Amino acid sequence: QVQLVESGGGLVQAGGSLSLSCAASGSIFNLGNMYWYRQAPGKQRELVAGITLGGSPNYADSVKGRFAISRDKAKTTMYLQMNSLKPEDTAVYYCAASRKFTVTVDFWGQGTQVTVSS
Repeated sequence: QVQLVESGGGLVQAGGSLSLSCAASGSIFNLGNMYWYRQAPGKQRELVAGITLGGSPNYADSVKGRFAISRDKAKTTMYLQMNSLKPEDTAVYYCAASRKFTVTVDFWGQGTQVTVSS
């Protein structure tokens, strides 16, 4: 099993920045791609960004050019730098991960709240 713990959420004004972190522990030898999802009240959970084991990122159109995903050299900590935040970015942000060589999400963090005030 892999445990994921997010940190770094909070309250910020529109146009501001926040940085999220996700630390993986446990069976990290089995850790593959990692992802950031978010879920706003009354909405479905959506994929925000993902990063492969090799470090290739991809982003939802809604955050391209504003968010940056990265991973440390040990591949066990993932980051999300969020700039030019908008009120519609308000959500609970979840860290997620796949086992190696799979694309389905196998592990979830507990989530961290990001609130952007207008």
